[in-house]
Amino acid sequence: MALQELKVNKLRTFLSLLGVTIGIFCIVAVSTVLDSLEKNIRSSVASLGNDVIYISKWPWTDEGGEYKWWEYWRRPVLRYRDLRAVEQQAQTVRYATLSYSEGNITAKQNQYELTGITGYAVTDHFEKMQNFEIAEGRYFNSTELSGGNNRVVLGYDVTRSLFPGIANPTGKSVTFLGRKFTVIGTLKKLGDNVAGFNFDRGLIFPFFAAAAVKDVTDLDADITMMVKAKSGMTSDEISYETEGILRANRKIQPGAKNNFSINKLSQITAQLDQMFAMIDIVGIIVAFFSLLVGGFGIANIMFVSVKERTKIIGLKKAIGARRPAILTEFLIEAITLCLIGGLIGILIVLLLSLVLTYGMNFPVSLSFKNIITGISISSFVGVLAGYIPARAASRLDPVVAIRSA
Repeated sequence: MALQELKVNKLRTFLSLLGVTIGIFCIVAVSTVLDSLEKNIRSSVASLGNDVIYISKWPWTDEGGEYKWWEYWRRPVLRYRDLRAVEQQAQTVRYATLSYSEGNITAKQNQYELTGITGYAVTDHFEKMQNFEIAEGRYFNSTELSGGNNRVVLGYDVTRSLFPGIANPTGKSVTFLGRKFTVIGTLKKLGDNVAGFNFDRGLIFPFFAAAAVKDVTDLDADITMMVKAKSGMTSDEISYETEGILRANRKIQPGAKNNFSINKLSQITAQLDQMFAMIDIVGIIVAFFSLLVGGFGIANIMFVSVKERTKIIGLKKAIGARRPAILTEFLIEAITLCLIGGLIGILIVLLLSLVLTYGMNFPVSLSFKNIITGISISSFVGVLAGYIPARAASRLDPVVAIRSA
């Protein structure tokens, strides 16, 4: 009988479904996108490894509660002699490398030109610290990096812009920083990583090639030393040893502050925990208001339904229908409405997740947990919003109900 009533009153059923569908869609969509975003970010952090530290003049987070950029700017940049000291003296370090970043580079290739890209001038072992992959050609060998040869590996977007329609541009030339570089390889599409590298819109070339045309010791130079621990060693162990080596190499007096910062991916993880905790609170607020809107909509529709069917309710009670039977009928109607609306909302989220994953290259997955959450909330809203109208219907006096206009 409940299903028959829903079928007869199509417009009312549609409007009720619309309210619940929007509410459940908001809840499940927000939860799904946030879960996928968190999963993608944490996966990116994990792919860089917890055994790598990043040393530069700039800290990633506040040191002492205030980000004193004016003090950090005056610090000397990391130099090649710092790298050599770590490589020669450290017992816990497996690999160490330097990366000099030069932003807003303009690269040219015949009639094609691309501006606003970033160049990463690196020393040996850089590829062992980052998770990029070669698409065509190859990466540098140790001789090319130590000799400062004019060779370059291009990022995905740079390759497509400077060599449109060319699948493999290795062997061709690209001009930037006033010099001509030979392309030896290209990278697969990656996207930004949490360490701040954008290899898609970047290019990689030898550190000494950059040192030949740029002052890599200038205070404004953006240089980072990356240090990877030996197997079995932790980031804390290499941090402690590397700090001692750099303090000695830079002749920092005992008790004086470091003129460099040691950054770890665990700092990003801690910030992510705080950020996602705040986002979860926002998600709960969105869910609450969605429930509120959907619940009021269902309750209003059910009160109207009770009003319209007062005489029928009176007749049912007159021929022996008990209160639980009337109560159950209206509850089933409310719960069915909410479940159908919830399932439609979940289906829309599933379709959008496929569009984002395959159409916009943003991996989004609708988890089983979110599906169960959506169905559970739908049922809860149905019971909550349908109980009061159903209880009012079950308590009607049969005589008064039959006489109602």
